[in-house]
Amino acid sequence: MAVYTDVTSAQLEDFLARYDIGTLVSYHGIAEGVENSNFLIQTSAGTFILTLYEKRVAPRDLPFFIGLMRHLAMKGISCPQPVAARDGVVLGELAGRPAAIVTFLKGVSVRRPAVAHCAQLGTALARLHLAGADFSEVSRPNALSVAGWRPLFEAAGAGADSVAPGLGATIAAELSDLEAQWPVDLPEGVIHADLFPDNAFFLDDRLSGIIDFYFACNDLYAYDVAVCLNAWCFEPDGAFNATKGRALLAGYGQARPLTPAEVDALPRLARGAALRFLLTRLVDFLNVPEGALVKPKDPLEYLRKLRFHRAVASARDYGLEA
Repeated sequence: MAVYTDVTSAQLEDFLARYDIGTLVSYHGIAEGVENSNFLIQTSAGTFILTLYEKRVAPRDLPFFIGLMRHLAMKGISCPQPVAARDGVVLGELAGRPAAIVTFLKGVSVRRPAVAHCAQLGTALARLHLAGADFSEVSRPNALSVAGWRPLFEAAGAGADSVAPGLGATIAAELSDLEAQWPVDLPEGVIHADLFPDNAFFLDDRLSGIIDFYFACNDLYAYDVAVCLNAWCFEPDGAFNATKGRALLAGYGQARPLTPAEVDALPRLARGAALRFLLTRLVDFLNVPEGALVKPKDPLEYLRKLRFHRAVASARDYGLEA
């Protein structure tokens, strides 16, 4: 989450007048994240999240996100629910941006996930995959999968080497290899695609909900697992924690065991996930809008993770038990 577009109290009050969720009491921008503009809103009726959609979110994709959250909730997944205005419309416009209000989930994200958090996250991810398996209302290809990485690299251009000497050549070589040998014919369906620790909430160390579905799409389930291995199982010093990896993969397998082909593909998928976040962070790092309430994340964190994955011999290196 982040804030790129400012909203005045008068604009917000006019926007809220379309809803039956009380009157505005207070609001403030949420600085975490790097994609949309998000605000925590307190009204006389409760607490809500307002999102203004920017950057990589195309307006044509918004019905997918809205429908998916509703579908997952009906399947028992704890996630935010879109709030409809009095006329039944969920999507509106505020400050020149598409906008929506969703319910507020109680809980806090963990800065330093423990083994128990990783285990719960793995199970929750598998349940999300199973719950979304029959979501056929609309589909959304993953624009940030392998076919989308070269355009991101081209957008970064010569700026890559200004972040780290030789970074451009490293990315180019990795990109060519992954494009030539990206896994296919694996189980696929709806995935979250961005399930970082700040997108999972816990109460009393129990997972209470998953948020931020604005990268959700149709893609390989095991790729989503690879994203989570990258996001949850590395320590601040850059070392991979195999105990956390084992817990995450075991938790996932309790609800949806990986197929042998998925297990074999996991190291390459993890490399791809690392490259995806290296590239998007690189582009964001080089293009922070002036005045935006956002702190760009370090792209080199994912260069270090990519190097680890390149040395992995098999999924056992992630803690997967035979």
